[in-house]
Amino acid sequence: MEKGSDMESILKASIRDIPDFPKPGIIFKDITPILSNSAVFSRVIDEFAARYSKKTFDTIIGIESRGFLFGASLAYKLGKPFVPVRKKGKLPYKTVEATYDLEYGSATIEMHVDAIDKGHKVIVIDDLLATGGTAAATCALVENQGGHVVECAFVVELAFLNGRNKLKSDVHALATYN
Repeated sequence: MEKGSDMESILKASIRDIPDFPKPGIIFKDITPILSNSAVFSRVIDEFAARYSKKTFDTIIGIESRGFLFGASLAYKLGKPFVPVRKKGKLPYKTVEATYDLEYGSATIEMHVDAIDKGHKVIVIDDLLATGGTAAATCALVENQGGHVVECAFVVELAFLNGRNKLKSDVHALATYN
């Protein structure tokens, strides 16, 4: 997204800062006001749809949990399959998993083993790109199954955390905080 664009301005006006959440010193970017405003939410999906209707890909992958909201809506609009990537132990069928480091410890995400076919091209979507660990692990899941990540899409990018440096694919964010 071009800096200073209308969409970026709308999103930044909609996102609220929550100081000291989830711990002291962190300013949490709360996107729930975007979800509760149907005009803004629709505009976000339309913006992504305009971009991705021009790209060749097979599947949209949404990262738990807010990535489900944007990913499933976009998949519906574009007539594409949607695949959820979830925290370990939340999917009912056979899964593949990827573990990634957090600030303190690690986490594991999973995807159904039959979610994508070898050679599938996918768009990975989530609400926010911060340090990039979850998105990088999701991309690893796709690649380990023989898929290819066309692009990772985010509503918001916290560029000062350098998360895009962990991603091998192109990155697109509708709003960026430097």
